[in-house]
Amino acid sequence: MSELSGTRTTTRRRRFTVEDLLADTSPQARGTRELAEAREIALDRIEPDPEQPRRTFDPERLEELAASIRLQGVLQPIAVRYDATRDRYVIIHGERRWRAAQLAGLTSIPAIVREVSDEQRLVQQLMENILREDLNALDRAAALRRLKQQLGDVPWEQVAEAVGIKRSRLFQLLATEKLPEPIQQAIRAGRLSEKQTRPLQGLPEPVQIALAELIERERLAQAEIERLARALRERPELAELAPDELVDQLRSLVRPPRQPSPRAPAARRTRTPALELVTVLERLRQLLEKTDPASFDEAERQVIAEAFQRLGPALRRWHAVAATEPSP
Repeated sequence: MSELSGTRTTTRRRRFTVEDLLADTSPQARGTRELAEAREIALDRIEPDPEQPRRTFDPERLEELAASIRLQGVLQPIAVRYDATRDRYVIIHGERRWRAAQLAGLTSIPAIVREVSDEQRLVQQLMENILREDLNALDRAAALRRLKQQLGDVPWEQVAEAVGIKRSRLFQLLATEKLPEPIQQAIRAGRLSEKQTRPLQGLPEPVQIALAELIERERLAQAEIERLARALRERPELAELAPDELVDQLRSLVRPPRQPSPRAPAARRTRTPALELVTVLERLRQLLEKTDPASFDEAERQVIAEAFQRLGPALRRWHAVAATEPSP
């Protein structure tokens, strides 16, 4: 019998696993895969990372996020790691969502469990926070310094390259750490922006503080801030004045706003804080009058009711002021 005739052709049958039998074969499953590490975790089993670079959380923004979570739920899972020594999940990314979920009254939150080394975890947290534009400049500067240390104390140019920002932008952020503490507090609270404080760099500390207060009170435009800073550099003797006198001197240097022409369009006239407040209140009145509460479902009405409750103290305060005004 020839070798050819003695050769048998065999066909191997494919063996199916349990996973194959239970796999989702629907069209929407094509090109996707299940994440076995994703799960719903009780909030009381999760805790923040004490080494998290972010230190400041705006209460108003947290409440806004909580209101959104009440309506829509948590749209994006947070990332956590499991600490076996304490049987707790520690947050890698998503501490704002975790805090807002607590405010929203949730008992659990969707999370993806990751196994990462301490070095990888810190670098990921630092880079995520540095690139977040809603993070205040001081927290970003602190994160940049920690990243520099984590990378082996490399030159600042390498740090800037690692996070994808310009070297000049990196040093702008770092410069905020040299500002006096009252100005740093204003930046953390959102009353001053990092850009507004740039012209203050290099001025004597008393002048920096006085000018920062004037920026807050008068809501100075950026061009006016820069003009004042240039003028102050030419008058170093102002730093010797008492704080009240210094503020008065600075106020005298502020250019009075140009009066609008009688023929100028209303939209170009100077908007005072009082005018802005009246405009917002009028828009709110119009919106409330044309909106039917019955058009909202129960959850939406609950969120709106809570917003009115937060607004209540301010309205009562203004009503009390109006009630004490002498009648004409």
